Amino acid sequence: MAQNIPMIAQFAIVAATVLAALWLWRPALRAKPIWQAMTTPLASIIGSGFLVLGPILATEFGGFAPLVIGLLCLLAYLFGAAIRFNMAVLGDSDLGQRYWVRRLEDVSSWALGFAYFVSVAYYLNLFGAFAFSLTDVGGTPAAKLTTSALLLLILWGGWTRGFKQLEAMEYVTVSLKLSIIAGLVVGLAIYFGAEAAEGQLSFPPPTASGWSAVVLVFGLLVTVQGFETSRYLGDDYDRETRLASMRLAQWISTCIYLTYIALLTYALKVQPGALSETAIVAMMAVVAPILPLMLVGAALAAQFSAAVADMGGAGGLLAEVSRNRISVRWAYVMLTVVGLALTWGADVFQIISYASRAFAVYYGLQAGLAAALAVRGGQHLRGAGFGALALLGAGIAVFGAAVEGA
Repeated sequence: MAQNIPMIAQFAIVAATVLAALWLWRPALRAKPIWQAMTTPLASIIGSGFLVLGPILATEFGGFAPLVIGLLCLLAYLFGAAIRFNMAVLGDSDLGQRYWVRRLEDVSSWALGFAYFVSVAYYLNLFGAFAFSLTDVGGTPAAKLTTSALLLLILWGGWTRGFKQLEAMEYVTVSLKLSIIAGLVVGLAIYFGAEAAEGQLSFPPPTASGWSAVVLVFGLLVTVQGFETSRYLGDDYDRETRLASMRLAQWISTCIYLTYIALLTYALKVQPGALSETAIVAMMAVVAPILPLMLVGAALAAQFSAAVADMGGAGGLLAEVSRNRISVRWAYVMLTVVGLALTWGADVFQIISYASRAFAVYYGLQAGLAAALAVRGGQHLRGAGFGALALLGAGIAVFGAAVEGA
């Protein structure tokens, strides 16, 4: 196995990160509506999942990891297609006023609100884990106490002042995360080349197979989730821009994921049984000493901003679908209680599975609505496809399994 890549290569990692940050901060780019609209779903799709997914897939699926991430991204794209179909149809017809459409939309909104409850716990538990990943403190109690404190801090902020000031940080954290991912991919590419030159690339054997592998993939859906956020940007962007932003975010994230997983799987050796939510930090230390610090910085910024965004989104969503019977403030309280229960009652991999199931319910309902709308519009073949997708969403919600950590 090659040693850490040379100093000049580490300079290339830093240079790639800086150049990516400068490119993302260009006024001309930030002024484009399609880029502004795409930033939110793109940041969500390749957020927390990016950090945990590489080691999980390499450990469980070995050399087939790139195929698995390709299937996950395809599944997410199909669910995105169902949501885009609903956006297009309901935006141009009076079907949105029909009772059955409104009720199905309400049910799916409740499902999404609950999914946000779980995802906030997911984000902040990862924050707690990564906060101690480079220290000797570590351990579950310290991480869980940190997560609990953050939940209460965010609740206090939302209850007293709302999240407007914190939301202003979103583009900063998104740009930081995407820039560090650019540096990570460059570092992995250089390391991959060094391993290839020494004939050290390998095709590791999978440890998951059969039905257990299928339900494990189901349990990882949340790691490519986030594209649906485009649908809820209607106050800022027109429908065509939101549709295009979702498609573009999914295309770009798929390319990033495929590249990242392939480079990591075949160049780095993952030890079975040593899997943890922060395994990526130790793995990247093999590539370049600077990468763990960069990754931890990206993780902390990404998890905090994502948790704030989802808590704010969940509060507004529950207030809307409950016809304000549940106020935004009390929705924050409910979310905090659920987050604390998950934090102390489950590990990160279990929370990932719960979040995947929760989002699968929402995606399945949206696919069911798309099937009904397609059949009503005479598009029977498309309706059958969306119907199959709805059944798959139900299957994921029922059977999605958690990764077994170390």
